[in-house]
Amino acid sequence: MAENILVLEPGDERAQKIARAMSSQTANDILQQLGEGPASLTDIAEHLGQPMNTVKYHLDNLLEAGLIGIAETKYSVKGREVKLYSLTNQLLIVAPRQSPVRSLILKYASLFAIVLVATIGIAAFGPLFSGMFATTGAAENFAPLPLSAPTVADREVQEAGVMATKAAYGAALDTAGPAATPDIALAFFLGGLLVILVLLCYEAWLWKRK
Repeated sequence: MAENILVLEPGDERAQKIARAMSSQTANDILQQLGEGPASLTDIAEHLGQPMNTVKYHLDNLLEAGLIGIAETKYSVKGREVKLYSLTNQLLIVAPRQSPVRSLILKYASLFAIVLVATIGIAAFGPLFSGMFATTGAAENFAPLPLSAPTVADREVQEAGVMATKAAYGAALDTAGPAATPDIALAFFLGGLLVILVLLCYEAWLWKRK
C-alpha cells in the first residue's frame, strides 16, 4: 500500500518534473533497479553500465520529481559518504482540473449550519414572543367594563364570565400556542434546505457546462 496519494493536474509544475525525469530510458532503468531494493550511485552505474555522471544526473532529476528518496546514508572504509537511493512509497494519479470540491462542501456546510442555528433560535425564543403578545391581548380582553352602579348579581355574572373566558384562553394557549412555534421552525428549516438544494443543483449545472 502506498503511504501517500498524490493527485496531479496535467501541466502543473510537479507533473512537468515527473515527465522530464522519466523521459529517458536510463531513468526508467534506474527506477526498475530501485524497485528491487535500495542501491548506491556506484551500484546503479555498475549495474546499468553507464557513466557515474550520467547516472547522477538522472538520480538528481528523480529526486527533484519526488519519485525516489535517500533511504540511508553510510560511510565507506575510506570515510566517503555513500547514499542509498530507494523508490518513494506513493501513488501518483494524473487527473484533469476540476472544481475545488472541498471548498464547495465547506461553503454549503456553513450555509446549512446557519439555517440550523436560526431554526434552533426560532424554536427556542418563539414561544416567549408569542406568549408575550398573547398575554397583552388577553389583558385587553379581560379589562372590566365600567359599570356605574353594579348590583351583586351583576358582579357575580361578570366574574363568572371573566373566569370562563380565562379558562377558555388558557386551554387555547396550551393547545395552539406551543405547537405553532415548532411548525414555524420546521417550515423555516425545510425552506433553508430547499434553497441549499437549489444552489447545489445550480453549481452542478455550471460544473457540467465547463
